[in-house]
Amino acid sequence: MLFGVSSIVKRGVLHLPSSVMRLTRPTLCSPVIVTSDSKDLPGNLLNNDLKHDITSVSGIETLSAGQFLLLPQSFGNIYLGETFSSYICVHNDSNQIAKHVSVKTDLQTSSQRIALSGLQMESVAMELHPQDTVDDVIHHEVKEVGTHILVCEVSYTTPTQTQLSFRKFFKFQVLKPLDVKTKFYNAESDEVYLEAQVQNITANPICLEKVSLESSHLFNVTALNTTVNEESVFGHVNVLQPQASRQFLYCLAPQASLTSDLRLLSGATNIGKLDIVWRSNLGERGRLQTSQLQRMAPDYGDIRLSIQELPNIIHLEEAFTFKCRIINTCERSMDLVLALEQIPSSGLVWSGVSGRQLGTLEPGASIHLPLCMVPVAAGLQNISGIRLTDVFLKRTYNHDDLAQVFVIQPTT
Repeated sequence: MLFGVSSIVKRGVLHLPSSVMRLTRPTLCSPVIVTSDSKDLPGNLLNNDLKHDITSVSGIETLSAGQFLLLPQSFGNIYLGETFSSYICVHNDSNQIAKHVSVKTDLQTSSQRIALSGLQMESVAMELHPQDTVDDVIHHEVKEVGTHILVCEVSYTTPTQTQLSFRKFFKFQVLKPLDVKTKFYNAESDEVYLEAQVQNITANPICLEKVSLESSHLFNVTALNTTVNEESVFGHVNVLQPQASRQFLYCLAPQASLTSDLRLLSGATNIGKLDIVWRSNLGERGRLQTSQLQRMAPDYGDIRLSIQELPNIIHLEEAFTFKCRIINTCERSMDLVLALEQIPSSGLVWSGVSGRQLGTLEPGASIHLPLCMVPVAAGLQNISGIRLTDVFLKRTYNHDDLAQVFVIQPTT
């Protein structure tokens, strides 16, 4: 379908009308249902008008069943990531021949000027006879929001060998189709979880055809948006109504070269880019890619303590063992002493020697440490009370709420 604005420009003895039309799809049109009771003042006037509406279905006019295609009545909205298509036509309505007729089309944005046509031989006519036309179809994927100006320049030579030209300007706005919000969660296992919320801020429903995360070279990404049968949790057709949102979850595991050195891992802030492909209710395709997503660098302090192995369910009054990893993340050597402190409100008690010397830990080095506890209360219990003291600086590092275990009564 075409929607456009035409103008006639006169130069010398030649009349060259120029038309610029946007190529777009029709819209869906439904009847406006307004009815009244026959006893009311309008009587059956509104009902009869609805029956004669061409967009209504005979017999079920008040149900708004079915929709009709309506030709564009205006320039319409253009959204970021869509392809702008336009038909440009120059017509010679004089009785003389114009020579060397060329059509050049540029798109001016707030940051750059993009040449769309005028470089091909098809856009240049050596002779334009009366009632002939020079036309061109341009396509451009819009990548900026804001004001865009389509600049069309036509140049030609008159029979008297006079060089003439004229320009026409067509202004339109490019709107933002989607609102994307992200949240990052740094796990104790060094994995990063990304929650992406995608909201449809257009005036019509859209279908999210693809939402994927292109991770940087520092991470391996796993999408957590499918069921065990590899089906999308949103169904086969992910339709998003206006102002509606979808949440997508991704897990990013760091490369092995990063996990071996926490200083490199803490500097790995580039996560990747979200690539979103959608279609309008009539199948028009759009694509949006975010800028490089950045997470906040994790602050490990001087010492990092993480739990490597831990049972999920344990029995009451039965000792269990778990493994910890202690990493020196500062730039100096540390001589550490391990102390186990009993937390009064905890349902777990320590079993082992407190005040142990762990020896010297060089910068970036780590040690694995097995610890033992005994549950004395049922329910969900927190592991707390690990104290590491640097002998040289006399500084104590407290580690509480490291993990949780579920304590149950043993079956008899």
